[in-house]
Amino acid sequence: MQFGCRRPAAVWKNLSSSAAASLPPTSKNKVIVISGPTGAGKTRLALDLAKRLSGEIISADSVQVYRSLDVGSAKPSPSQRAAVPHRLIDILHASEDYSAGDFFRDARAATDDLLGRGRVPIVAGGTGLYLRWYIYGKPNVPQSSMDVTSAVWSELARYRDTGRWEEAVDLVAKAGDPKARDLSVNNWSRLRRSLEIIRSSGSPPSAFTLPYNAYNQRRLTNQTDADQPPKELDYDFLCIFLACPRVDLYRSIDLRCEEMLADTGGLLSEASWLLDIGLSPGMNSATCAIGYRQAMEYLLQCRHNGGSSSPQEFFEFLTKFQTASRNFSKRQLTWFRNEKIYQWVDASQPFDAISQFICDAYHHCGSRVVPDSLEMKRESCRHESRDLKTYRSENRVFRGDDDCSHVLDWITRTQKRNRETALLMYLFGDVAIGDSALFLSETYYTLYSEKFEFWVLNISSFKKKGLLNEREITLALLPASLFVADAVSVSESRNLLGLKHHLQIAMENWR
Repeated sequence: MQFGCRRPAAVWKNLSSSAAASLPPTSKNKVIVISGPTGAGKTRLALDLAKRLSGEIISADSVQVYRSLDVGSAKPSPSQRAAVPHRLIDILHASEDYSAGDFFRDARAATDDLLGRGRVPIVAGGTGLYLRWYIYGKPNVPQSSMDVTSAVWSELARYRDTGRWEEAVDLVAKAGDPKARDLSVNNWSRLRRSLEIIRSSGSPPSAFTLPYNAYNQRRLTNQTDADQPPKELDYDFLCIFLACPRVDLYRSIDLRCEEMLADTGGLLSEASWLLDIGLSPGMNSATCAIGYRQAMEYLLQCRHNGGSSSPQEFFEFLTKFQTASRNFSKRQLTWFRNEKIYQWVDASQPFDAISQFICDAYHHCGSRVVPDSLEMKRESCRHESRDLKTYRSENRVFRGDDDCSHVLDWITRTQKRNRETALLMYLFGDVAIGDSALFLSETYYTLYSEKFEFWVLNISSFKKKGLLNEREITLALLPASLFVADAVSVSESRNLLGLKHHLQIAMENWR
């Protein structure tokens, strides 16, 4: 049985390589790390290892931390999570940001908790920066105060809301970080973090030592200097990277994208919800994620067209989604090719053999070096240029216009909405956008007081009838916070830090 990417059975030519295996066994606590490009089979392997080793899984995925973003992030199913406990899944609302520093703190705490209970930590995911910080340590970058964070958000908001990315980059570069010009377009979260560091410390992010760089530099230096051993890592890591030929990987990714869209209750529904709660594509961590960003942009286009889409527009969106996903997997392969602590395993080889090798390596029952029969040479993923140059997507779900008719019907039913109907849908039973208070907070900031009183009276009625829980009431009161705070502008309504203060005022007045 095989898993992840599939290709005809073949043994890759044995090539000698100095690419690193995991660190040799030590007396330190052992941690298994499973990574690989999207669609390679990380989830299945992690689940099997957890069952065999009495372990639990710590997700290293930057999107799975968000509640309600299930399909687009390829979260483990409820039955899988019931069978094996998972950490760092569904811990945040989509409006919140989550950083590599947050992951380092949470994942290390989860690791120590599992080790303290005699469980095996299995860290699984494909977010490279998260895993790098988790393994090597967190840079000693100062934590921004709430005042600095709020000020930076407001400073960049005027550029973000008007789409002036280049001007915002120029602002940060002149403030002290010329490397901001190297960021990918509309990566507002990284740009904001750079400015926060400058405002907090007076120095750009590059001024702070990265433990990963320091560790590897010491290892290179100490090849000839035995008096200074390299810095020790905190755990005994067994790191595995699942890989396969890129053409097979691309085919798997293309099909996965189609399957996420085939059910309108999947990625499209989740992206629609993100728009309904007031978020925009590229606005924060969740809306920058591959799939969600493209789906949100597509649905915005549909809404601007009065809630309609042509088959051609749908297929253009599907192509963008597939292309972005393939490009992301390519960046993952490039990133992890330089991570020497990982051993590369051919994901197309028999599943049981891969799983058994990892279990034996964990128990020191055999070599911790991947056998030739399972190894995927790092460089082999580069030597496929001929096939990749001629690669073309071959859709297997959406082959023609008729295959997407149900999606277009769904768009007509759900995306032809205005702000007035959004209020009625929220108040009178459309559960699908039950969290749309952030979206409505911007809307009802401009309404007459009579309509505002109507809003509050209905919320009061729903509370008395027990139809809203405390969290839903809090979200529903966000418009009240804006109504009370005359100084808050529409653009600032998306700033949750500012809303927190005004929400408290509104709740006091309401009670």
